[in-house]
Amino acid sequence: MSLLEDLDPNTPVLVGVGQVAESVDDPDYRGLSPVQLAAAAARAALADAGADPATVAARIDTVAGVRQFEISTPGAPAPLGKSDNYPRSVADRIGADPTRAILEVSGGQSPQHLVTELARNIAAGNSDAALVFGSEAISTARHLAASETRPDFTETRGGQLDDRGYGLSGLVSRYAAEHGLTDAPSQYALFENARRARSGLSRGRYSQNMGELFAPFTQVAAKNPYSAAPLERSADELVTVTDRNRMIADPYPRFLVARDQVNQGAAVLLTSISVARELGVPQDRWVFLHGHADLWEKNLLERPDLAAAPALARAAQHALDVAGLSAGELATIDLYSCFPVAVSVVADGLGLRTDDPRGLTVTGGLPFFGGAGNNYSMHAIAETVARLRATPGSYGFVGANGGTLSKYSAAVYSTVPAPWRADDSHRLQAELDAVPSVPVAVRADGPATIETYTVKYGRKGQTGIVVGRLGDGRRFLATVAENDTELLEDLATGDPVGRQVYVRSFGQGNRVTGNRERMDELFPGRVPALRESYEFVQVHRRGHLLEVTINRPEARNSLTPQANEELDEIFDGYFADADLWVAILTGAGDKSFCAGNDLRYSASGKSMWVPKNGFAGLTSRRNMTKPVIAAVNGFAMGGGCEIALACHLVVADETAQFALSEVQVGLVAGAGGLVRLPRAVPPKLATEMILTGKKIPATEAHRLGLVNHVVPAGTALDGARALAAEILTGSPTSVRSSLQIMNETAAITDVVDAVDHPSQALDDLMVSEDMLEGLLAFGAKRAPQWKNR
Repeated sequence: MSLLEDLDPNTPVLVGVGQVAESVDDPDYRGLSPVQLAAAAARAALADAGADPATVAARIDTVAGVRQFEISTPGAPAPLGKSDNYPRSVADRIGADPTRAILEVSGGQSPQHLVTELARNIAAGNSDAALVFGSEAISTARHLAASETRPDFTETRGGQLDDRGYGLSGLVSRYAAEHGLTDAPSQYALFENARRARSGLSRGRYSQNMGELFAPFTQVAAKNPYSAAPLERSADELVTVTDRNRMIADPYPRFLVARDQVNQGAAVLLTSISVARELGVPQDRWVFLHGHADLWEKNLLERPDLAAAPALARAAQHALDVAGLSAGELATIDLYSCFPVAVSVVADGLGLRTDDPRGLTVTGGLPFFGGAGNNYSMHAIAETVARLRATPGSYGFVGANGGTLSKYSAAVYSTVPAPWRADDSHRLQAELDAVPSVPVAVRADGPATIETYTVKYGRKGQTGIVVGRLGDGRRFLATVAENDTELLEDLATGDPVGRQVYVRSFGQGNRVTGNRERMDELFPGRVPALRESYEFVQVHRRGHLLEVTINRPEARNSLTPQANEELDEIFDGYFADADLWVAILTGAGDKSFCAGNDLRYSASGKSMWVPKNGFAGLTSRRNMTKPVIAAVNGFAMGGGCEIALACHLVVADETAQFALSEVQVGLVAGAGGLVRLPRAVPPKLATEMILTGKKIPATEAHRLGLVNHVVPAGTALDGARALAAEILTGSPTSVRSSLQIMNETAAITDVVDAVDHPSQALDDLMVSEDMLEGLLAFGAKRAPQWKNR
C-alpha cells in the first residue's frame, strides 16, 4: 500500500494555482480592477487543477481574500472605488457560492497564513475546498485616476463576510508617527543600519553586499512573465545613487525598495485529497504542505536586538523542523524581500549564503517582480508549486513577512505525499514573548547613545531619525534637531552607531543633537513670563490674580496646537511669577468654556501636537502648587471638560454642561479624562459618562463634587473672582505648601503613611516670612500683610 493510500481522506492538498498581471504599457492593456485581477487569477487556478472548472468552483465552500493596500488602513484612498465585499465579488465572477467569505488582516504574511489556516480547516473536516486570492491594481489606479474616462470600480455586493479588521495593533503608534517613522523604508532602514553596525562593515562594503544580494533577484525577475520590472541589473546599478535611483531612506536607494506600482493577482486552490479525487484532479497537480509555522515579533521599539529578527528565523526553522528537513534539502527558496534585511535575517537564521546557487527567490522579489501589496507571497506559492510539479519529489520553502519584520508565516511544500502535521508555534511564541522587552521612554531627556538610525530623503529635504538609549537603558525615538547639520551629516555619511548625543523632549516629540551645548544653542530655554498680548488668548492681571480667557468664541473656544502652546506659555509664566497667587481660566462669550480639541483643524491634515504640559498647558502639568480656578460658562466638552478636571477648583454658571464626548467622534478622553473623572465621581457614573458621552448639567456636577459653586447664568467669571478673593485672604505660602503636600501624598494609599510623609514644603513653611507674619498678625488682631515668602 502506498503512502498516498494511507493518508487521511481529509489531508489538504494544493491542486491549483494561478497568476495574472498587466502593465499600462501593454498593447492589450485592459485596466482591470482588483476584483477583476483576482477573478482572472482564480479562473487560472481553477483551470490549473486539470478538472472541470465549473464543477470545481461549485464545490468551493470557503473563499479568502488578501487585502489590497487601499483597504489595509482606515481612510486609505481608493481613487477608482472598491467592492464592499471583495471575496464575494471575486467568487461571483467564477461561479462560486461559498458559505464562508474571509477578508484577512493586513500584512505580507497573510497569503501563506491563509493557506495554512484553510489547510488546517480541511484537515479537521471543516471544509472541502477553499480558494485564496489577492490582487493589486495600484498602477492602474494611478494611471487612470485623472482620466476623463476613469472607470468606477465601486461594487455593492453585501453578503456574509468574516472581516478580520486591519490587524495593525502593535504596528502603528502615535510615538512613531510624531517622529516621522510612518513608512516602510525608514522603519526597515533602522534594522538594516543596526545590522551593518553589528557586522562592522563599512558603508560602501555593506551597500555592495545589498546589491550583490539583490542582483540575482533581478535575473529571476527578468525571466518571469508576470514581473512588473523584468530588467536585469548589476549590483553596482542597484546601489549607485542616481537621479532615477534616488535615495529613499538611508541606506536604501529606490531600486532596493519594494515596488508597489503593479497590476498583479494570484490565487491558490486547496481541497482534501478525497475531494480532489471526486473532482477528477490529476495526482500530478497535487502539492502537499509538509511544514508550516506562524510567529510574531515584539513591537519594534521593544525588541531586544534591532539587528536580528528571532521570530522570523525561528518560524522558518520550525517549518523545516515540522517537515523533517534541513535547509540544505530544499530545491527552491523564496524569502520575502521587501528590503534586503528581510532576506538577510532569515538567511542568517537558516545558515543560507546570499549567493546560494539555488537562489533565494522564485519570483524575482518585491523590488523587481513587484510588491503586490500584501499579496506578494501568493505569487511565491504559485511559482513554488509550478517548480515542484516540474521536478516531482523536490521540496520548496516560502517565507512570508508582514509589518516591520513583525509577522512571519513559513511553509514547506512538495509533491511527495504527506499527512497534515500540526506545528508547535504556540509554544515557540510563548518563549519569544517571555524574553524581556526593552523599556521605552516616550519623553526622553539627557545624554544618550545612538543605537540605530536612518535619514529620510523627501521633497522638503532630509530628516534624520535616531533610535537611542538613555543612560538607564531605556530606548527612545528622536528626530535630529533642525539646523544640526553636523549630526545629520554624520548620520548620512558616517558611522554614528554608538555615538554619544543629547536628547530633549518637546510637545512635538524628542529632538536629538550632537551634544548639550548644541541643544541649548538651538533650543534656548524659554524664560517663563507673560507677554502683553496673544493671538488666541486674553490675559489680565488684577493684583495677585491672573485671568486667562480662551478667545476663540467662533470655534466654541476649541483649541488648536498653537492655542495650546500659548496657554502653556501663559501658565508657565503664572507658576513662575511670585506676584501671581491665583489664576482663573475661562472662555470668551457665553456659549462655551471650551469645546476641546478643534476637530476641524485636526481634519485639515495640518500638524497636530500638544505641549508636554498637556491640553491648555494644564492636563499633564506636574506640581501645580498655585491654584487654578475654572470659570465654566456654557459647554465644557471633551478636552474642555478635561481642562476643568485638571483645575483645582471649578465655578460653573447654571447653563454649564460637562461631558467627555470623545467617543461620539471616534476618540478617547486621553488628556486626563479617563483618569481624573473616575477619581472624582463614583466609578459607575464616570464609566457611563465616558462610554456614552453623556452630558451632565452644572447642578448635577455640583452634587457629584465636580463643581465647587453654581452661579447664575453669565456670572461664572464673577463667581470665580469671589472664590479667588477668599483664597487671597490666606497666606500664599500656606496655599502653595498645602497644594504641594496634597500632590506628594495623592498616591499614598495608607492614611497614616500619607500623614507622616516628610515634605520639604512643610519644612520651608516653618521658616517662611508668611508664617511669622500670620502668627504676629493674629496676636495683634490685625490683617496680615502677606509677602509670599
